[in-house]
Amino acid sequence: MLCTVLGIVLGVLVALYALFELHYFLRMCLCVVAARYIKKRMHILETATVTGLCLTNDIDTLLYHMNNARYLREVDFARVDFYERTLLYRTIRSKGGSVVQGATTIRYRRFIRPFTRFKISSRIVYWDNQSIFMEHRFIGAGDGFIHCIALCRQRVIECSAEDVMATLLKGSATATSSTECLDRLENGGGAVIVGNGGSEYVSSSKLKPEMPQEVAKWLEWNEISSANLRNEC
Repeated sequence: MLCTVLGIVLGVLVALYALFELHYFLRMCLCVVAARYIKKRMHILETATVTGLCLTNDIDTLLYHMNNARYLREVDFARVDFYERTLLYRTIRSKGGSVVQGATTIRYRRFIRPFTRFKISSRIVYWDNQSIFMEHRFIGAGDGFIHCIALCRQRVIECSAEDVMATLLKGSATATSSTECLDRLENGGGAVIVGNGGSEYVSSSKLKPEMPQEVAKWLEWNEISSANLRNEC
């Protein structure tokens, strides 16, 4: 009887691994649990950091470095960590909206070798009425070198990204490293920033950064590509 039960369980596990990316789903669940219940909350404009390790199932066919496709997979886990710790995803859902990946660009600078530790830093660099733009950096744990950088456009649907960000900024009262938020003040709602010198009210519109040049050029490329594809249809 025991052998039969074990055989069934083993068969189910094999079927799950054959039909689904089971490791991906399990790790994603762990990321959500850790970010929601273990890690501390963050201000929406702070930088989130997660750590990673290049294992044998991450390397390419040359067995020499991390497979290029694995970088974006790691970005998925880093982004979920950011969503949960900043309450970004919950805020979008509370407004009846959802969020999807609209576009991604990635630039590789140096290999990540097998069994090498790295960190992924994630932050919001800009937003408009429809999208939130995030930057993800793969940083060497030892030397601090930026091995790879990815820029992602998170398309917010069924609600306004500006409204989502205004809600998060308006409700942000944090005693964490708010110096980072104050350093990013640029051009125009409201947030209470708590620093070493006490509380300070800052207009949320002033917390919005200017559009980085690389984002502007990237959006221009996306618009050209979109127009070309429409003309082909």
